[in-house]
Amino acid sequence: MHTLSTKATEAQEAARDTIRRHINARHAHEVIFTSGTTASINLAANSLGQLLLKNGDEVLISGMEHHANIVPWQMVCERYGAKLKVIPVTDEGELEPRRRDDATEYFTERTKVFAITHVSNTLGTINPIKELIAQARKQGIITVVDGAQAIAHLNVDVQDLGCDLYAFSGHKAYGPTGTGVLYGREELLERMPPWQGGGEMIDVVTFEKTTYAKLPFKFEAGTPHIAGIIGLGEAIRWMEDYDKAAMAAHEHKLLEHATKELLTIDGLRIIGTAKEKVGVIGFVIGGVHHYDLGTLLDQQGIAVRTGHHCTQPLMERFGVSGTTRASFACFNTVAEVDALVAGVKKGVKMLR
Repeated sequence: MHTLSTKATEAQEAARDTIRRHINARHAHEVIFTSGTTASINLAANSLGQLLLKNGDEVLISGMEHHANIVPWQMVCERYGAKLKVIPVTDEGELEPRRRDDATEYFTERTKVFAITHVSNTLGTINPIKELIAQARKQGIITVVDGAQAIAHLNVDVQDLGCDLYAFSGHKAYGPTGTGVLYGREELLERMPPWQGGGEMIDVVTFEKTTYAKLPFKFEAGTPHIAGIIGLGEAIRWMEDYDKAAMAAHEHKLLEHATKELLTIDGLRIIGTAKEKVGVIGFVIGGVHHYDLGTLLDQQGIAVRTGHHCTQPLMERFGVSGTTRASFACFNTVAEVDALVAGVKKGVKMLR
């Protein structure tokens, strides 16, 4: 009841409404705060598993998913006797087209949940999720979208997409680490059981029975990351001060320039050449290990990520142990892309 507590709560709830507006949710209570995309998907998987899954049911994902959108579904499938099915990925890094004459048909009468990434964190591929969601919903399938890599690059409108659940992380949206969001349609959230129990998510507790709080608090057990949530709200407001289309155009320009210049390097192969991509480019170079290259780039002040990027099945699909991945944001420049290319060339000379 004290003043500082009230101010903190008001600031947190203002951030919730900012996020509601940014993703065009109908209600602020459809925005649930978590510690990140991983926590959001675990919440979704555990709650939906309890609500929907039984022996013989299927959960459908794609071959380009982050581990956070694989492992939670594996765990609940094992728990309830369901089966995890995977949409294959083409050589270009796109979803394999549906064919009705064989097993690559996406949805079956057993499919209960369709969980897919909006944008691949490894390939940069933008998936046609609006079309897929529409088809899934016609068949009564619950749709869950991993939007971690999309939130800072695309205009995310959850009502237009038509998804049931949409997850993203604060640090992918220029906000603090340790913050995240799970958007859910009100009607579905009302049906979903809470995943974690404790303080804040309750209405009345007795030793015999507990009743739960209303949305969104039903899913927000424990003390929230108040400072981080307020910071995430500010980051979203910062993004809204800029023209999202102009930001996307700038990032695409950097991606095109980087692609063209990197391909001049002998033995370099880009992993992920989809027609629709965001500013992410992963590559391998014959005779050069990505860890070694990443170390040399770091010594030149160039930050890239190396390894399997939490997508080990995808790496296996492309026959590589990992890639060097450069990610571009609205604040990067053409000069920085040129520095990356020059740094890669220097590293190759040293390592071959």
